[in-house]
Amino acid sequence: MRLTRRILEERLAKRQPGVLREPFAHKHGALPPDIPLDLVPRHVAVVMDGNGRWAKERGLSRIEGHKVGEASLFDVVEGAVQLGGITHISAYAFSTENWKRSPEEVRFLMGFNRDTIRRRIGEMDELGVRIRWAGRRPRLWKSVIDELEWAEERTKDNKLLTLTMCVNYGGRWEIADAMAAMGRDIKAGRLDPEKINERTVGRYLDEPDMPDVDLFIRSSGEHRTSNFLMWQSAYAELYFDDALWPDFDRTNLWRACEVYAGRDRRYGGAITNEEQFAAEAGREYDESEYADPDEQA
Repeated sequence: MRLTRRILEERLAKRQPGVLREPFAHKHGALPPDIPLDLVPRHVAVVMDGNGRWAKERGLSRIEGHKVGEASLFDVVEGAVQLGGITHISAYAFSTENWKRSPEEVRFLMGFNRDTIRRRIGEMDELGVRIRWAGRRPRLWKSVIDELEWAEERTKDNKLLTLTMCVNYGGRWEIADAMAAMGRDIKAGRLDPEKINERTVGRYLDEPDMPDVDLFIRSSGEHRTSNFLMWQSAYAELYFDDALWPDFDRTNLWRACEVYAGRDRRYGGAITNEEQFAAEAGREYDESEYADPDEQA
């Protein structure tokens, strides 16, 4: 069942005070599917792949493919707001591996990421979208850093959806940088190594408040995650779309969310958790039942 206009208007009426506009309509008037909000992924990560192949198929330069791909990202953001329930989108805009591309393309991508934020900040701010940046400072152009930090400051009070632009980002580097920072704090006596756990590591990542990825989308038909949000995507549902990124829009996002809603997420267990297992067996949870019997002897 598709969303009726009445349901859509009810969702829009609940948007936060200060949001100045509704999401732009889809170019063909498509409306989002009626997915129960508790089945909508909270955090969607997107690898925007296929700009170069899209351009090559049309006899254009790779740069032209990137230009067209800009519209796809922001159509996805509009569609996420239209659907409701998605609170975070993380976009892989420039990876630490992208420095291996030609100097011409790297220079273009640096300026393009900077100018994209400058072009889109107004409409994102009006929509109630918060902009965040995840990535490394070394080698990144100062003008790009300045634009990203300005966007963060301008939109810091927005709460409808957080769009994290991952620029000069690599999952392995993020974890390595976190380990280095933890090492410095251990050496300075600010961190007890015996008390380090998953939450501790999470606090040292680029965006400590970022929730785990629920749905990981990659366009272009490639089936790999390419060093993107490795820590945060440990239990993400993976969705690979054959569309090249410039052909990807909110309807592709909605289709991915429908697939996600039909999956049974188990987080590594046959059922959700030990407490649920005990409840289904009609008894209380007892941690000792999971202990090594030899140690109990």
